[in-house]
Amino acid sequence: MTSERSNDSSMPRRKFLKLSAATVGGFGAAPAAEFEATGVGVDGGRGNPVAGRRAGRPFNSPYTGDYINQVAFPLGGIGAGMICLEGTGALSHVSLRNRPDVYNEPCVFAAVSLKGQAKVARVLEGPVPARKIFGPPGTGNGAGGATYGLPRFAESKFQTRFPFGVVGLSDPQVPLEIEITGWSPFEPGDADNASLPVAALEYRFTNRAQSSVEAVFSFNAKNFMANGDQPHAVRPIEKGFILWGGGPKDQPWDEGAFSATVSDSEAKVNHAWFRGGWWDPLTMAWKDVAEGASYDRAPVSEGGPSPGGSIFVPFELAPGASKTVVLRLAWYVGRTNLRIGRDPAGNAPEPAASFRPWYAGRFTDINSVSFYWREHYDEMRQKSSRFSECFYDSSLPPEVIEAVAANLTILKSPTVLRQTDGKLWSWEGCGDNSGCCHGSCTHVWNYAQAIPHLFPNLERTLRETEFGVSQNDAGHQQFRSSLPIRPVQHDFHAAADGQLGGIMKVFREWRISGDTEWLRGLWPKVKKSLDYCVETWDPVHKGWVEEPHHNTYDIEFWGPEGMCTSFYLGALSAAELMGKALGDQVPLYGELLAKGKTKAEADLFNGEYFFQRIEWKNLRAQNPMENKSMVGSYSAEAVAIFEKEGPKYQYGNGCLADGVLGAWLALVSGVGEVLDRQKVSSHLEALHKYNLKGDLSDFANPQRPTYAYGAEGGLLLCTWPKGGELSLPFVYSNEVWTGIEYQAASHMMRLGLVKEGLNVVRACRARYDGRVRNPFNEYECGHWYARAMSSYALLFGLSGARYDAVEKVLHLEPAIQGDFRSFFSTAASYGTVGVKDGKPFYEAKNGTLEIKELKYKAA
Repeated sequence: MTSERSNDSSMPRRKFLKLSAATVGGFGAAPAAEFEATGVGVDGGRGNPVAGRRAGRPFNSPYTGDYINQVAFPLGGIGAGMICLEGTGALSHVSLRNRPDVYNEPCVFAAVSLKGQAKVARVLEGPVPARKIFGPPGTGNGAGGATYGLPRFAESKFQTRFPFGVVGLSDPQVPLEIEITGWSPFEPGDADNASLPVAALEYRFTNRAQSSVEAVFSFNAKNFMANGDQPHAVRPIEKGFILWGGGPKDQPWDEGAFSATVSDSEAKVNHAWFRGGWWDPLTMAWKDVAEGASYDRAPVSEGGPSPGGSIFVPFELAPGASKTVVLRLAWYVGRTNLRIGRDPAGNAPEPAASFRPWYAGRFTDINSVSFYWREHYDEMRQKSSRFSECFYDSSLPPEVIEAVAANLTILKSPTVLRQTDGKLWSWEGCGDNSGCCHGSCTHVWNYAQAIPHLFPNLERTLRETEFGVSQNDAGHQQFRSSLPIRPVQHDFHAAADGQLGGIMKVFREWRISGDTEWLRGLWPKVKKSLDYCVETWDPVHKGWVEEPHHNTYDIEFWGPEGMCTSFYLGALSAAELMGKALGDQVPLYGELLAKGKTKAEADLFNGEYFFQRIEWKNLRAQNPMENKSMVGSYSAEAVAIFEKEGPKYQYGNGCLADGVLGAWLALVSGVGEVLDRQKVSSHLEALHKYNLKGDLSDFANPQRPTYAYGAEGGLLLCTWPKGGELSLPFVYSNEVWTGIEYQAASHMMRLGLVKEGLNVVRACRARYDGRVRNPFNEYECGHWYARAMSSYALLFGLSGARYDAVEKVLHLEPAIQGDFRSFFSTAASYGTVGVKDGKPFYEAKNGTLEIKELKYKAA
């Protein structure tokens, strides 16, 4: 292994950040980071960010007080369903039926009761957030049957160390210190265990009194798996209960089961809650809690079904002693009625198949899932802890660590599905009760950088779908894949950014995996795809994308512009490199790349940033006024605007946050730089100067304002600092999207604009601090929006670490001066990368990484 140092005087001015080498492990302190200059935050005044430390909750620290209001931390498996652990200790967002159910908070609670002189009973939760009391459905009628009226602990706090979320509870009247650790399996490279429909809650009790304490822990649940008047029951399982609900014979997807089990030898289970009207069952269940009851009761054998069940674990603690009760949760809803996307004529099977989750192909029922969870619990916890400790053993700025970890929870949300053959399929995000925008949408998933590095085998299945069943013989890709994954109807425009981005991602997956045979199998389809792109958007071979091209803003840009042309150049470059490696000469790609780079840098750069040349007259496409299928209808008012400004929904002379997005994807994919570095850096500086706002109070946004509004800060999608703002710019142009904030920030960091990138990250995470928004649910078109996984690229932005599995080379080009430590994951290993005592290193935490050469370029 060798190291290489180099300095390139031709590189643009770089603004480096010096960090301390402080590290952290466990659940205590947050990573430390010290700046050479004062940190840059967002002030209370209006305009751009200014120097000064951010007030309020420090990044990556516990959530307390008002900051706990919206905290809900997803637990579950990749494509397997989700339960959220709230900052108070409550369970909510219960989404187990292969779809989101964001406001589903069933009657489920853990409790502790103390006997003797200190007799007291409490739900193991902090105070109910005020947001639940007035406004949500049912509250106008008193929220009958909810647990909000039961006694709780006086205070709670929450700390995340993904995949662990830890709740601390305290109450002056309770002589116990309480810690609740919620988690579900997660270790890079182990996609199957990370896809289990399971979660765990570990309740740790510590006696801080001077005398012994006798207590009873209980977990209590109404049968929330029941479906109205359909058959349902509370069934037995060792040291626990199963909540089962059936459905009509013609709706087998309604059947589902949920189990709760413990391992304590003293545990007892009541399978038969009191049956009665009104709120009788909960009234009697709480009576048991208040009295410190602990008993076995068999499932009912006559009369109506049991409405719920309870697990009791009695224990006694000497002064200073501790006790942990491990509650294992599992669920099984093995069938669905999900079938999305239109089939080509004659292709629909009879009867039409529906999606089934991955776990249903491995486990037969709730018992088999529960037993597997019990038998492998300790092993999976150790592996998940190993990952968590490694991830947080970092000296990167805490806002970066927070942003990356917060969005890994998307993988545990209903945004992601995985079918029985193991292939990934995803929504863009989650509506309240259903997935939002189907089909692993290629232009949205361009941004998501977590899965290709943490679970590269899953990411490769997305490429196989895109270039397989979602691409036709002409090379047209339907950017929304069907579910179950199958051939699609090619009845809509291809997405320029999505289809071109996919070519760069094939390159990325090849270099991450080192599997050249995998690439060889896809290569004919990749060429066919790129040839289609050339013919469709650059038919006269100018080297840029100019024919009307659909993109992530759900409209078409007319004429050449920086965003999609940078995608084009990245795809051409990637294809040229792949063709060369496979011995396939593709001279046209190289010619178009050279021509396009020259034209883009000369004709799409205004001296400060890249822009759009709106064009509709000299194209192969019909005039927009005639091509209704491309642009939709025009009112008389819209016609007047068209005659003056051209087609609706363009950006023209605007400074677009995604203006060099393709250049970013080329960098993070290992393709390299496809546009002049100085010009790209200038564009990113312009974004920081013009688009990043510290206060939006005076900014008019007639579009969707809740992503960032009022005195909040954020990076606007587009501004027009040099004039020329269009009457009807592209839809979404006035909005703030976290996924775009992170891609721009990580791109800034990679090109040496580190402080500027951190400003963007801080503005974003300041909005998600728990007071108004859930820190673990960055939304856009729905909850847990996939684009936000661009935050993973922040690690690369600062560390510059990239492993090429084809050449066995570890590249390390930090934007950080001096020593540092950062989490790093590859297909074969994960661990810590960085610089120590001026020397580069990689420490494997799991797996083995073959490094033939370490190429190091110091900041």
